[in-house]
Amino acid sequence: MNTYLIPCLLGLEKLVGDEVRRLGLQDVRLENGRVLCRGTDGDCARLNINLRCGARVMLVLGQFNAATFEELFQGTRAIPWEDYLPRDAAFPVKGYSISSQLFAVSSCQAIIKKAVVERMKAHYHLEQFPETGVKYPIRFSLQKDHVFICLDTSGEGLYKRGYRAVGVEAPLRETLAAALVILSRYRGRDPFCDPFCGSGTIPIEAALIAKNRAPGLHRSFDAMDWAFLPVDAWQNARDEAVSREFHGDYDIWGGDIDPRAVAIARDNARKAGVADTVRFEVADVKDFRRHSEYGQLVTNPPYGERLLEKEEAEALYRTLGKVWRGLPPKWRTLVLSSHTEFERTFGRPADKKRKLYNGMIKCDVFMYGDRV
Repeated sequence: MNTYLIPCLLGLEKLVGDEVRRLGLQDVRLENGRVLCRGTDGDCARLNINLRCGARVMLVLGQFNAATFEELFQGTRAIPWEDYLPRDAAFPVKGYSISSQLFAVSSCQAIIKKAVVERMKAHYHLEQFPETGVKYPIRFSLQKDHVFICLDTSGEGLYKRGYRAVGVEAPLRETLAAALVILSRYRGRDPFCDPFCGSGTIPIEAALIAKNRAPGLHRSFDAMDWAFLPVDAWQNARDEAVSREFHGDYDIWGGDIDPRAVAIARDNARKAGVADTVRFEVADVKDFRRHSEYGQLVTNPPYGERLLEKEEAEALYRTLGKVWRGLPPKWRTLVLSSHTEFERTFGRPADKKRKLYNGMIKCDVFMYGDRV
């Protein structure tokens, strides 16, 4: 059995843990900004293809305590790298250090690289390694002097689903958009709307969730080329994911006042394979109306970083508050914003708030439940 480490945005740990448990992995443990679990070689493919909210999938090769560079070197060198890396492997090293005595990341990178090379020298009887072959990215984390040494099986982050080649200003990561949809408890039965859709990320993720379509179904991962993993694992994971898809009629809508954004959203939906599931329209939020008894409104309106932009954002929030008050009382609304005065300008305190990060921007999800 392998240990997998799944980094995630702060605040999404429980959602990622729930996803991992649904996939049947064992010993799921939540920590700040990451989830640990145990699984088979084949689960590497299943995690990469199916996770909606995780940032990437790391295969843990070793963990140990290190307060000195010598301890870091020896702990890394003790890992049987020859079981994983062929002689021509490319193995770049990246990582981070938090609250540890070894705080210089570049020095840690150099020590880990040297330790891997020394171990490989002893096995392959080479003095230099060309690194011209398949890429095996080494990732380390140092937190309170505890070290994880991993291989990054994903390559590009899992938020890169492959459908968003271009975007608009201040894009929302796909993993965070999926989290907002999940937090709204949308299951595909009720209408789902985003009146500030931008490049369409939230409605597209809602469509993928409604269809139960695996977000990584049509993209590649670095570990697909690794010799020590079973070749058929990736196709088996894809076949399993496809067999679990739903087919039905869904009412998913995205609107934006910017025609260019709407054109991009439509193209992104086409690339994601959900153009038949989600509708995008050029629309002003002040004209938004819905009459169905139940529904979800999930959106990420502009935040406003400068004074004038903040004033414009507050005007939008006031408009959104008026729109919300005109919705049927059983609608559920989630708004992601970093604006400290959102509730005041919206016109009502949230029923529930949840802190999240959009990249490096600290935000809150303001949740408004039904009013009956």
